[in-house]
Amino acid sequence: MLSLFYYNWQVREDWLNWCQTISKEEFHKERIGGMKSIRETFIHIIDCELLWLNSIVENKIIFENRNTINNLHDIKAYAAFVKSHTECFLQQFPSGYANKIIEVKRRDGTLLHFTQKKILSHMITHEIHHIGQLSVWARELQLKPISSDLIIRNYD
Repeated sequence: MLSLFYYNWQVREDWLNWCQTISKEEFHKERIGGMKSIRETFIHIIDCELLWLNSIVENKIIFENRNTINNLHDIKAYAAFVKSHTECFLQQFPSGYANKIIEVKRRDGTLLHFTQKKILSHMITHEIHHIGQLSVWARELQLKPISSDLIIRNYD
């Protein structure tokens, strides 16, 4: 499973570097679909990775500068921070814990129960879902999107 996180992080880094080729206006521009902008989509992807990671770790991880994220540099710092914590967790993930049940409280107070494996799988597919939206927006800008073709990437 760690290899799929490496794949996602590699694609994310390529997209963040791609963002250096577009104007700040395009980076912040409100769009149709997704999280409404390229900037907000990246923040959402990283927020969700941290949110789900925090659902399975004992000590909550907090990014102190979360409320001041505004530009690409800030997003890259946030991504690196969350990646380092997720990677550390996954490298120390004890065998047999994949089926450990985690209780998650929703905003409305209802409780949901998931295995750690399902949470980790969701973390992977969630990012892939949003990378698809970035590809659509790149094409709308008449720019070549970052290839997310897993088979041709070397990410292990």
